[in-house]
Amino acid sequence: MALKRRNQRRVEFNSSSMSDLVFLLLIFFMLTSTLVAPNAIKLLLPQSSSRTMAKQTVTVYIDNGNGYHIGMKRGNAKAVDADALEEELAAALDGTEEGTVVVRSDKTVEVQYVVNVIDAVNNINNATHQSHKVLLATSSKK
Repeated sequence: MALKRRNQRRVEFNSSSMSDLVFLLLIFFMLTSTLVAPNAIKLLLPQSSSRTMAKQTVTVYIDNGNGYHIGMKRGNAKAVDADALEEELAAALDGTEEGTVVVRSDKTVEVQYVVNVIDAVNNINNATHQSHKVLLATSSKK
């Protein structure tokens, strides 16, 4: 008497659920990569071979239209008028004794706009008897 098994094992692999997972991950990474820095200010920084790194307290961006933007974090910059630059910097540096202001200026911007930021920080230092520093951000030479 020959007995047959009703449940036979199949040696197959169903990959449809795996492809669904791959497409879901692809969509997830495509969406999150576009949200990385949506409000970043695009600048062409001047080039330098020196590599000075400092912990930045405040960043001042000067775009190619000579507009000032003050931000504590990248992508979170607030547009500021040239007349209100000193007050906004003082508010951003409030509570720090030795802060660092990093100036990220487009390489087409005139030097006077960078000097305006330096003067504003010096006026804040003189008024509050603190010692904030100003650094000019550059890109590396290729």
